[in-house]
Amino acid sequence: MITRREVLRGSLGGSAVAVALPFLDCFLSSSGEALAGGGPIPVRFGTWFWSMGHTPGYAVGARTDRIEFLEECRSLIPHVAKINYFGHFNSPLDGRPNHVHHTGWVATRTATAPALPGDIPAPTLDVLVADAIGNGTRFRSLDMTCTGNPRDSFTARSTHIRNAGEVSPHALYQRLFGTATEASGAAGADAATDAMLQQSVLTGIGEQRKRFERRIGASDRARLDEYFTSIRQLETQLALQRSTPVDAAACRKATDPGEGPVGLEIDVARGNHDSMTRLLTMALACNQTRVFNMAFNNALSSLRRPGTAYTHHTLTHEEAVDQQRGYQPEAFWFNCRVMEALASFITAFDGVREGPGTLLDNTLIFAHAETSYAKVHAVDNIPVMTIGSAAGRLKTGLHIAGHGDPISRVGLTVMQALGLPLERWGTGSLQTSKTITEILA
Repeated sequence: MITRREVLRGSLGGSAVAVALPFLDCFLSSSGEALAGGGPIPVRFGTWFWSMGHTPGYAVGARTDRIEFLEECRSLIPHVAKINYFGHFNSPLDGRPNHVHHTGWVATRTATAPALPGDIPAPTLDVLVADAIGNGTRFRSLDMTCTGNPRDSFTARSTHIRNAGEVSPHALYQRLFGTATEASGAAGADAATDAMLQQSVLTGIGEQRKRFERRIGASDRARLDEYFTSIRQLETQLALQRSTPVDAAACRKATDPGEGPVGLEIDVARGNHDSMTRLLTMALACNQTRVFNMAFNNALSSLRRPGTAYTHHTLTHEEAVDQQRGYQPEAFWFNCRVMEALASFITAFDGVREGPGTLLDNTLIFAHAETSYAKVHAVDNIPVMTIGSAAGRLKTGLHIAGHGDPISRVGLTVMQALGLPLERWGTGSLQTSKTITEILA
């Protein structure tokens, strides 16, 4: 009998390896809309964080009968039917100061205004969701950050219990596919990872894979081959990233930059983001986790172009506004790149077939920034989006105007849609019991 919990296991170069399986037709009911045992395909929840907000007047249009993505968010237009955009919701602070680039995201994720810099006065909403739906999987949640610093993470139970983000696609790959190794120490672990990437984790499960494929139909075999091909493509990409560059005459060895932050060049962050996204979608499709957090940049957005000293954050304050265009051109350029990264994230989720729809259809992604307009550190009208319908629990394609209501209404509605028994959420003026019924299916 084939069960949903079946995992293909083997060994490779002294490492135990395991590959979970996606939702094949043999795991689903005859309609393909539920598991064969009668339970529904699980709903996943995740967050996607970016900083520096939007360029006013160049990201989202004012009309509310539909979402009108403008130039800065042009890359999101192909996905507009699966997005909800929430505008003009505010973050009342009850007299507490705006701790710039901190208060906004904390208020959005905890429905409580922090009293001090660095204060996280209540659990973030992803932690509450993970408490409810994340305990029946291998990983309670997967937390990733693209900046190279594990502290650039926006998920926490409290000020002193903050979840660290995984910064390396290689390390994330090892967590997902390698369960143990005979080698010890960092050098041994690196060697084991290199061996897995070069030979492929698929080699280690070869015999069990053949036996399993003899038990399933042609459609599932084709789907499994597609899944394994995507794993191998990612392994090849990671192996190339780890390899030593060819010693060509025209190639000069870079000098050691020494200790310091890594991953802050925009192309490096984007490359790590896309690699970890592909691994994440595999983990979700194989039910290794149901909750995740992805941080594209840090709260102060230290992203920069190669060879330049100015960071994205610095540009939002010091770059002059182009009088003809009406915005800061370089800061605007970074904002566009960030939205392109979000679009690639959505594309990856929507590209994984699951039952009659896609992984995105069975997911609810809560995407938001920490400010609305970085130049003035505004915490009202912080951009928030939900992406995906959570298996039909949400309507999508809507632009919801908050008319100054607390931003906590969005988080409360999200958690209620996921089945959390909450009637109200938050403290002070951010406390709300008012669900956004317009988006509930």
